[in-house]
Amino acid sequence: MPTAPVSKLAQSTSKKRKRPVAQDADKMQSVEVNLDKLMQKLGSVGKNQEDKQGSKKKKKNHEKTTGDLDAKVEHTTSNKGKKKVSSSPGGSIKGGAVEQSVKGGSGLRKKIKQKRSLKPDGRQSEQQPQNVSPTVDEISGLTSLQKGMKESLDGARFRWINELLYKSDSSEAVRMMKEDPAVFHDYHSGFRHQVQSWPSNPVSHYISQLSSYPQNTIIADLGCGDATLARSLPARKLKVLSFDLISDGAYIVAADICSHVPLPGSEPSSSQMSEGEAQVVDVVVCALSLMGTNWPVCIREAWRVLKPGGELKIAEVASRFTDVDEFVSLINSIGFKMKSKDDHNSHFTLFEFKKVARTSRSDKEWSKVMSNGSILKPCEYKRR
Repeated sequence: MPTAPVSKLAQSTSKKRKRPVAQDADKMQSVEVNLDKLMQKLGSVGKNQEDKQGSKKKKKNHEKTTGDLDAKVEHTTSNKGKKKVSSSPGGSIKGGAVEQSVKGGSGLRKKIKQKRSLKPDGRQSEQQPQNVSPTVDEISGLTSLQKGMKESLDGARFRWINELLYKSDSSEAVRMMKEDPAVFHDYHSGFRHQVQSWPSNPVSHYISQLSSYPQNTIIADLGCGDATLARSLPARKLKVLSFDLISDGAYIVAADICSHVPLPGSEPSSSQMSEGEAQVVDVVVCALSLMGTNWPVCIREAWRVLKPGGELKIAEVASRFTDVDEFVSLINSIGFKMKSKDDHNSHFTLFEFKKVARTSRSDKEWSKVMSNGSILKPCEYKRR
């Protein structure tokens, strides 16, 4: 029987289905290349997303990576017979190709050290790595080097202010404090630092001594500084009136003690012996406060405000005295009598005086007495 005719459509369809083997292979290869590129792009995107994960996930991945690394190191040394790899307590890995791979492995060496320095609860261990920058003070936020430099600058500023206070009239000190109240704070901050190196503090001595005084004793602390005396003595028993150049709004009354103390009291009104009138103070304390070239006026003011027979307590740096006897003679000439002197301390000399009656004096006579301030030398600190 004759063969059935084949239509043109069928012929064309059969021709399209037949493709050369070589062309198919080339197209498959290009598809694979494109697929590899696509997978690489997807991998980089996934890596970026993983980098943005939280710290907890990073920590878990880090621990797993470190564990796998340790396992690979052991496997490499046992099977391949390379140099023996040792792991130090700090996590450093030494030996052959392993050392090179770790050093270049995206900071894994650093991560290993961090992991092994962590305590079981995840906190940093007390052992700090070597070759680190200076430690930072948690309170001030300064490194140890910066803190030392700041202390040196503060000390230099204190010595500068101290020298000005001793070598100038008290009115100059008042002007300086009013223009810049920070000067008062800086001076006493440096003063507190100096006190730490002293074998004893005269203020502590007076706190102990005055604590046993009778109830309602009124004490005037002239040049009180931080008013340590008033803050330390029992307020219900003793009354402490504190005076210095700057007021703190609570304990300290602002006053130039080498000019006028704002308390009642008077000078003798005639040539007859007298102790004045209207005084309210039982004890005056001058603890390292006879500063300024006009310091003798402070002693005159102490006499004016003290009750008859009142006490004057003076503590001064021993090196300031050009002549102790002349100093005592000057204090006596203002209207006092020395009761005792204690010079056993290597740094300070303590004096106890009692107020006595005297006659009135003219301004010229007072001017001559007040001009003897050079009996006490300025208290100077060594330059550093």
